[in-house]
Amino acid sequence: MPSKNRSFWPRLLSAGLLAVCLHAGAQTASAPAATAAPATPGAVQQEVVENPYGLQAMWRQGDVVARGTLVLMLLMSMGSWYVIFTKLAEQHRLMKSAEAAGRSFWNADSVHAGTQTLQDGSAFRFIAEAGLKASEHHEGKLTEQIDRHTWISMSIQRAIDNVASRLQDGLAFLATVGSTAPFVGLFGTVWGIYNALTAIGISGQASIDKVAGPVGEALIMTAIGLAVAVPAVMGYNWLIRRNKAAMERVRGFGSDLHSVLLAGKR
Repeated sequence: MPSKNRSFWPRLLSAGLLAVCLHAGAQTASAPAATAAPATPGAVQQEVVENPYGLQAMWRQGDVVARGTLVLMLLMSMGSWYVIFTKLAEQHRLMKSAEAAGRSFWNADSVHAGTQTLQDGSAFRFIAEAGLKASEHHEGKLTEQIDRHTWISMSIQRAIDNVASRLQDGLAFLATVGSTAPFVGLFGTVWGIYNALTAIGISGQASIDKVAGPVGEALIMTAIGLAVAVPAVMGYNWLIRRNKAAMERVRGFGSDLHSVLLAGKR
């Protein structure tokens, strides 16, 4: 029993010393927080630190060339998204017209009646009217030398080519943006690094805080160039595939119309 008491008290003393040390450490750690606490009770202060290396700082500190490069890439991006959305809407209308033509045109009593069922301004009505006009006006000294089959075929093919050309509008812009935007961003990067090195040479200080900001802001130009180019390239490839599917419907309609007109069912 006495031996148990002798081992108990040292353990109790050690536990007490450990608790005192932990309490003292907690008070020491909380001392800076108490010092930084606002003087007015109940007031909450939030320190707002402005990012010295962000886009706002880059625009504020950049020269005419840097700002012009940013504006150019912004215009390229806006133009790309405008082309993508407008061409998607145009392709959607064309596919709806193809479905409507399949339902109404081929169930009509004649090509004239079927043409009237097609929507005004649609590609399919344009092709049908071109075929009808060629079938009804195969006359004249020059056109009489061309047989009726070839004349109607040429007229329908010309109308189909016009539709295909209309679908291709704007895709050249996407291809241009996709191929040039990375180099425009790279130009902004090179120009920014040049200005950064010039500033470092003038100040004579090459510390990390003098280099990180200008070089980081210059590299943002490359990231912006890639952000502009990638949607343009992906949108271009996507629209090309959708145009191919739409033109298959248009060419099929033109081929069938050509056969019907040659059969004399106008």
